[in-house]
Amino acid sequence: MKKSTKEKFGKQKAMTIWFFLMSIFIGELLFYTWCRVQCVRSGYEIAKEKNHHRNLLTLQKNLNIERTRLKSPERIIKIAKEQLGLTIPSSEQVMVIP
Repeated sequence: MKKSTKEKFGKQKAMTIWFFLMSIFIGELLFYTWCRVQCVRSGYEIAKEKNHHRNLLTLQKNLNIERTRLKSPERIIKIAKEQLGLTIPSSEQVMVIP
């Protein structure tokens, strides 16, 4: 009888140790999986932000080109003549202020 109680206790102890080791192993696997998911998610976010930055740079370049075109003297003179009916002043109309 003593032998069977010791065997049961030994088996139970071995089972407890095995369960503890498997719990640690499964916990490590879950932690590793979580770390990889976070790494991949961060990679996707970085790629998304790089693409957004590239789009903003393209927009800025296009807006600078448009601003330069809108500020051109030829365009301003054309609008002044055609839409507003303005002309270049003659020398009698010019007043020099000291």
